[in-house]
Amino acid sequence: MRISDNWQDYKILDASGGEKLESWSGKLLVRPDPQIIWKSEKNKKLWAKADAVYHRSSKGGGEWEHRNKLPESWNVSFGELRFVIRPTGFKHTGLFPEQAVNWELLRDTVRNSGRQLKVLNLFAYTGGATLACAAAGAAVTHVDASKGMVQWARDNAAASGLSERPIRWIVDDCEKFVAREIRRQNFYDIVIMDPPSYGRGPGGEVWKLEDCIYDLVELCAGVMSDKPVMFLLNSYTTGLSPSVMAYILSDVLKKRFGGSVTADEIGLRVESSGLALPCGSTAIWSIDKEGTI
Repeated sequence: MRISDNWQDYKILDASGGEKLESWSGKLLVRPDPQIIWKSEKNKKLWAKADAVYHRSSKGGGEWEHRNKLPESWNVSFGELRFVIRPTGFKHTGLFPEQAVNWELLRDTVRNSGRQLKVLNLFAYTGGATLACAAAGAAVTHVDASKGMVQWARDNAAASGLSERPIRWIVDDCEKFVAREIRRQNFYDIVIMDPPSYGRGPGGEVWKLEDCIYDLVELCAGVMSDKPVMFLLNSYTTGLSPSVMAYILSDVLKKRFGGSVTADEIGLRVESSGLALPCGSTAIWSIDKEGTI
């Protein structure tokens, strides 16, 4: 497992009984997590300090129980990056801290490339990977179907002092956008993709990621440049193992470009136990170190 261990402003203090107690710049939140099936004893005094607790509803969704007054939003930092945290009605806060291990990889890849890379970030949410690449010197195209999420990402860029970097902010269906970029012959050196487990197609039809991921990777392979560097595929879908993701990237990208593929779970450390909480998986295709294809 690749673990995001370099956070200063974020910690999982404890995890048990389907919940995790997190510190976000000192604000303590309790949120549900289906991976936490163990029932180790909780430190009641510590958990009692929670500022807000998210309760799921049997009808779907849920709501926050506020035990102490919290600001509507606040910032957390990861290195030079700043993110606006805002608890939402769907338990999320606008940030997935485990993804920092991928931000570090992307940052180092961009910095060590010896040229300005073009990066396409699809299903880009609030822009963690976008900001990491832009801060390292890449020209980034950030695409998400949600206007609100793209605005949130722009707010994060402003908080990080990156508003003037070469970032294109696109509100669009990711598949349609990629198809148009291929027709326009606008290609990218790095493609990042974090698709949702479920979605809706152009006609409103419901699709599952497991059924669509191969075709999606094939489509996105067509937008890669003639000197590609990396393709990073992230998933929180439990039915899509790292090995399956690695197989897909190998079949589609390694056949076409050479290079190598790795895949693993990503996770976060739980302070109370020192153990790692799994938080999704990432598969990575990258070019050979000597840069040949």
